[in-house]
This record gives sequence, structure tokens and C-alpha cells, in this order.
Amino acid sequence: MSGGDMAKPLLGHGSMEGDPSITPAAGRTIGVLGSGDFARSLAIRLVCSGFKVVVGSRNPKRKAGLFPSAAEVTFQAEAVKKTDVIFVAVFREHYSTLCDLADVLAGKILVDVSNNTKINHHKESNAEYLASLFPACTVVKGFNVVSAWTLQSGARDGNKQVLICSNNQEAKRTVAEIAQVMGFTPVDMGCMSSACEIENIPLRLLPAWKIPIFLALGLFLCFFTYNLVRQVIHPYIREQKNKFYKIPIEVVNTTLPCVAYVMLSLVYLPGVLAACSQLYYGTKYRRFPDWLDQWLQHRKQIGLLSFFCAALHAVYSLCLPMRRSHRYQLIEMAVKQAVEKKMNIWVEEEVWRMEIYISVGIIALGLLSLLAITSLPSIANSLNWREFSFIQSTLGFIALVISTLHTLTYGWSRAFDENQYKFYLPPTYTLTLLVPCTVILAKVIFSLPCIQQRLLRIRRGWEKGRYVKFVLPSATGEYSSGETSSNV
Repeated sequence: MSGGDMAKPLLGHGSMEGDPSITPAAGRTIGVLGSGDFARSLAIRLVCSGFKVVVGSRNPKRKAGLFPSAAEVTFQAEAVKKTDVIFVAVFREHYSTLCDLADVLAGKILVDVSNNTKINHHKESNAEYLASLFPACTVVKGFNVVSAWTLQSGARDGNKQVLICSNNQEAKRTVAEIAQVMGFTPVDMGCMSSACEIENIPLRLLPAWKIPIFLALGLFLCFFTYNLVRQVIHPYIREQKNKFYKIPIEVVNTTLPCVAYVMLSLVYLPGVLAACSQLYYGTKYRRFPDWLDQWLQHRKQIGLLSFFCAALHAVYSLCLPMRRSHRYQLIEMAVKQAVEKKMNIWVEEEVWRMEIYISVGIIALGLLSLLAITSLPSIANSLNWREFSFIQSTLGFIALVISTLHTLTYGWSRAFDENQYKFYLPPTYTLTLLVPCTVILAKVIFSLPCIQQRLLRIRRGWEKGRYVKFVLPSATGEYSSGETSSNV
């Protein structure tokens, strides 16, 4: 790993100068207690950011080779004496081993970077426990949400936020100063009582993905069951044909595009409902219902899951000709044509349908890929607001329209063929068209000038039924006040 890249903080000194409470800190000496993976990564990042680093270890001779040559590795007591800011990179159960250093640590700033193995594992947070062991020290909780990989590779390859909390404002400013020089964004989380919440953050497994994942799984199970009945159960009951071999590939491949298509429409449906609410109440200041608010916040995850299902559908489709069953069917069809002496089986309509179907599907997948890439923080941060809005909103809606065309060309005229209705159940693609077509129709209606202008006025602050004061001159030349409704 080159130290040149790591030595360049993402925020730069310019952003630090914008905050009068934070001054450049590069060059000061920072202590690190511990010799584990996180301690080594922390020492590397501090050295590359211009700090002098002193590492305190119980076995300095054996651990010295693990740290950069610019860092001084010595005994813990010696390291503590050389600095006023010390990162405590040891586990909670080893805090007691530092009690012998209580006198030397008095008056120092201790930065607790530890995490637990379970959420709310202890009654008190690790930082509060450390503060109780060393009452003469100032404890700051921070850097626990940053991984060792992020420290080594630089903030641009991971989360740039460093959550900080402490009961001492001056100590928080000092740690925030160090974090900014290292290229991170310090976030003040308040007093030490927030430490428990900060320590729980790294232990939560995809908290923003639970609802979208359950939604995708629910849609998958519903469509999978529906397709299973139509493609496998129906021929087995009505024609005594064993087609259970279709379950692993063909039934799944029929289900995935349904989930992807509906999930994509669910990304834009809450925006339609929000616009309807604003038009109905005539204001943008009325809070949306909690379910709609949560739905709006999960649109990114829903969109990424839509892209995931679409990508799987593309891979499954490419694998269809590789199946042994498909080869048997081709041979059987060729033998049947030879027996019936059919020389030309070319069907112009079917050829055009498949050509258009595949072409439109590739375009839709390409647009979904663009939406997924630009939703990544590293890419989104390089776009301005208008660029991001154009890609996610305008191109996203175009992707929904093209996906609709992809679905329609797949169905073609088969929706009107009575043989396609198995157990009187309509083809699956006809069901998937309900929500997307509703969204597209609503978008078209909202684009009408009369509705678009009213919605734009509401989003700029206009409110229905709001009264505004005005002043008019009277016949005698004096001014009299009155009020009128803003929707007149």
C-alpha cells in the first residue's frame, strides 16, 4: 500500500479552516495503546496523516515489526508520558490491565475505539466503563464505526463519518481535529450517554435493508408460487406431464423479472402518493404518514434489489440454452419437423417479437445498472444535485417505461389467447403490469401543465387556504390593512 494516497485527507485543510473551533493538528504526538489489527491500522493512518505516533505495548520488541518504521513502539508507561491524546485500542475485558497506569494517565484524553460483540451486551457502554476506571482522565468515544480496512486504505474507500461523544467539549474538539486531518468527517453525537448508541451501530446488520429484503422475498414467494402452479402443477394435473425439472431454472427465471419489475415501480410509487397528498391538502408542510415516510426512505434499497433481481434474470436467461432439457426439446422438435416434412418454420412475427424483446431488455438492464452505480456514495458524492436528480428521477422513470415495453413485447398478443390461462389464472406478466402502469399513468397526468404548475407552486411554499396580509390605500389617501386567501 502506498503511503502517498493515504497521506492526502479527503476533506483537505481548506474544509478545516472553515470551522473556527478546529485548528490544524498535524505534527502533534498521538499515543496508541494496543498492538492488534485496529491499533496497527490506526498507527499507519496517523503516520501518513503527518502525526508523530507512539505505540504502547507490553511486548514492544516483539510488536515493533508490525508497525510502520516512523512510529515509535515502546512500553505502555513510556508511551503515555509522551502524549496527551491516547487511543485505547484494547478490548473492554483488558481495561483493568491499564489500572497500573492510572497516575500517569491522569489529565490525559483517552479515545475509546472499542466495540462489543452483542447489542447492549453490558449495562453501561465501554466508554462509560473506561471513564469509571480512570476518573482523572477525559474519555472520548470515537472511531469505533470505522473499520481497520478503512483506516489503512483511506477514508475514500469506506465510511467517512467518525461519530464522537464526550462530556468535555474541548476534548471532543481535539479528537474532531485529529479526525479531519486523517480525512474523516467528525460528527458530534453529544454527551457520553450517547456512547451506548454509537457502540451498537457497527453491530446492526443492514438495518435499512430489512424491510426491502422482506418485501423482495415476499414478492418472490408469491410470484414463484403463482408460476409453479401455472407451469408445473397445471400440466401435471390436466395432462399428466412431469415438468418438475423446470423448477430450478425456468420457474425461477420467470419469477425474477416479475420481482425486479414490480420493485422498480415501487421505487417511484411513493413519490406519486406524496404528490397526490400535496395536491389534495394544498401544502408541502403537512407531514406524510409514517408508512409513506418509511417507504420514501427505503427507495434506494428497493431499487438496488430490483437491479439485483434483473441481473440474476439476465444470467439465468443466458443459461437457458445450456440445459440438457433444452437440448432434448430441440432434438425432439427437429425430429417432429422431419416426420411432418416441414421445410420452413420461420415465423416473422415471432422473430421480430424476440428481437425487440431482447433488445429492449438489454437497454432496461443498462439503465438499471446506471441507477445502481450512481446510488453508491462514492459515485453520488461526485455528482451535483441536478445530475443526481436527472439520473435517479428522469432516467429511472425512462427505465421503468422501457421495462414496461420489455414486458409488453414478451406478452405480445398472448394475453388474448385463452390457452394461456391455466386454471383460469392470467399470465404472470399481466399481473406485473398493474403497479408500473399506474405509476406511468400518474406521471403522465402530473406532467399536464395545469397540474404540474400547481404542484410546483406547492413545493415552493404556496398553501391552500393560507391568508396573507395586504395594505391598500383608502379614498382619503390613508392606508388600511386587510387579508385575503392565497389561493384566490
